Amino acid sequence: MSVRRLDAEQPESFAFDADNGRWAQEQIGRYPEGKQASAVISLLWRAQEQNGGWLPEPAIRHVAELLDMAYIRVYEIATFYTMFNLSPVGKYFVQLCGTTPCMLRGSDDLKAVCRKVIGEPGHVTEDGLFSWIEVECLGACVNAPTVQINKDYFEDLTGESFEALLADLRAGREVAPGPQVDRQFSCPIGGPTTLTGTSNGRAAPETQTAPAKATVSDADRPEGLESAREGGADDLKRINGIGPKIERSLNGLGVFHFDQIAAWTDETAAWVDGHLRFKGRARREDWIGQARALAEEEGA
Repeated sequence: MSVRRLDAEQPESFAFDADNGRWAQEQIGRYPEGKQASAVISLLWRAQEQNGGWLPEPAIRHVAELLDMAYIRVYEIATFYTMFNLSPVGKYFVQLCGTTPCMLRGSDDLKAVCRKVIGEPGHVTEDGLFSWIEVECLGACVNAPTVQINKDYFEDLTGESFEALLADLRAGREVAPGPQVDRQFSCPIGGPTTLTGTSNGRAAPETQTAPAKATVSDADRPEGLESAREGGADDLKRINGIGPKIERSLNGLGVFHFDQIAAWTDETAAWVDGHLRFKGRARREDWIGQARALAEEEGA
């Protein structure tokens, strides 16, 4: 591993804010007296998060003081583990896997896009939005090539789709993590290829077949509400496949309740898939059927 050094330009000081200070004391309190040094990695990581994604020297010193550790010990940890960024990074910090599976699947094309759109590794764009580095295996080889942007993985990329992704981030548009092709997680592209017939004499569930392509138009946009009805919005996260980010996106479309999704047509689901760049996810995961069951449960 190459020598890692602290950035030449450093802030004058660092201290955890009130919330992170309380959190740090809770972490330290988890360990027996004399073993507080066990919290060092978690405290360094939180310091990096508070400081916009990189770890300055005063933060290393602050953590050493909190844990009553010799400064050199904490410095050694911070400079050894590459998870700690020792220089400023962009708002969107791109970690691009260049290990063999990703290289064989086109990671060199992604590097070319990074150099074109961002610059050389470690460079932060003038607007502060982007920086990138090449890393070793991200552990998503079946979905190669893969990049990690902040805490999200973006997989099955091409040079074109990656450049479009960076353009969306620059424009402030919401992007969908995960595979950027028509596959669900690590399932085969286009849908399952096995267990699509019968098993033990029973018909396989319809959701195991590849989703049909639908022709959509703006007329298929779901009918939205200006706000949730009296009593508040339904917890759309109860639908398998909808997390907090997708729920916010649906709320932005005026979709707040199970019965709204239950009333979608296949064309409406296809419109939502296309609008949110979900590559068939809403239909594949049968949001309509799940919403119908939840709506009936709420009305029971």
